[in-house]
Amino acid sequence: MTTTRRTLLAGSVAAAAGSMLAAPAAAAAHPVRGPKPTVVLVHGAFADASGWNDVAARLIRAGYPVIAPANPLRGVAADSAYLASVLATLPGPLVLVAHSYGGIVVTNAATGNPAVKALVYVAAFAPDQGETLLSLQTKFPGSQLSEAALDFRPSGADSVDGYVKKEAFHDVFAGDLRRSTTDVMWATQRPADVRTLGEPSAAPAWKTVPSWYLVARDDKVIPPAAQRFMAQRAGAQVREVRAAHVAMISQPAATADLVERAAR
Repeated sequence: MTTTRRTLLAGSVAAAAGSMLAAPAAAAAHPVRGPKPTVVLVHGAFADASGWNDVAARLIRAGYPVIAPANPLRGVAADSAYLASVLATLPGPLVLVAHSYGGIVVTNAATGNPAVKALVYVAAFAPDQGETLLSLQTKFPGSQLSEAALDFRPSGADSVDGYVKKEAFHDVFAGDLRRSTTDVMWATQRPADVRTLGEPSAAPAWKTVPSWYLVARDDKVIPPAAQRFMAQRAGAQVREVRAAHVAMISQPAATADLVERAAR
């Protein structure tokens, strides 16, 4: 073989090798991406979907489809069945994000739904099978959402709704927000049927679905120790923020960031 042919052959091999190495690098630099998951935002008791407004706005700007359905607040089984029916109408993949009581709802509604790829709990209940809201809320000291902080009004022949009292709403529910804001939140709160407190949860989705948890360190509804306990048990990836119970309102950027991490 002549020197010229050896030189040309060596150059061809080097070029081919360079192309083979460059292709994975280019793929890594520009990964193939599928459609972004739909983010489902589920509110808790004494609230409505407007509490997610700032988080939803951030996610929509980032290109995520977002839906924040109304949580009926009528009972664990009934509310979970309702949410499951909503999820059945949505194309996957799905990321479910829950606050407070909404946590027990998504924990039940997502079970057995293969479209649900991630669960995000924001100062939320993440119960195991058979547990109740009341048992988790009182498992550790620190909750100030006691019977004394609630007003009760009949909502039917055999049901009673609970409302947070005006004098307790700011300090217990949203101590890091302005009183002018919490006064409106109190006036427009949606009550929950008090029977939800003792209704046991069913098989939890977090046993099979990856989860993330935003712990609110200043929470006076669900003690931070209870939040850490539930997050650790679920094997969740955890972030902590200095926030009261409605962390998604006072810390929307941190909340949206955690949702995006889960979505990725």
